[in-house]
Amino acid sequence: MQPQPDERLLLDLLNSTPVVAGEPTDGLSDAAAGRAWLTAHDQPAGEAAWRRVRDARDVLQGVVRGERPADDLAPFLRETAYRAGFAGGRVTWTLEAPTADLAVATAVLAWDALQSTSPGRLRPCANPECRLFLLDRSKPNSARWCSMASCGNRMKARRHYERARTRQDES
Repeated sequence: MQPQPDERLLLDLLNSTPVVAGEPTDGLSDAAAGRAWLTAHDQPAGEAAWRRVRDARDVLQGVVRGERPADDLAPFLRETAYRAGFAGGRVTWTLEAPTADLAVATAVLAWDALQSTSPGRLRPCANPECRLFLLDRSKPNSARWCSMASCGNRMKARRHYERARTRQDES
């Protein structure tokens, strides 16, 4: 199952600080990179929006890692509201926020929706050297790594090496 668009924005935001070739990087490091990221996610792409999304990312990462309380996200929703309307005989809801806060509000609301519908499934990769996050959609909720091909394989190989070394030391 593919993540919903708002979930994709949230995951991409959380994962905008990957480790590349052993070095931490920041996909929102400057205004140009931030505007490109926002544009790629169909969001308003001004400098204020870049600053807000970068600040929200840092708080969201801390919240998902359990290092910060969820209440730290409240300032990112201060001027946000949903407006009811009608279309095709049905109630519709439109997110309203200052232009600079639309991406931030979308990400925070996606995080909240996941907390309600899929508690505990959004989490950091179990590889301590990785800074990525995953959304576990497995039935048993047992995924541990952002990617089995990279982090999962690396961690399993490391455990195997440690077990083999321990056995060899005991001999």
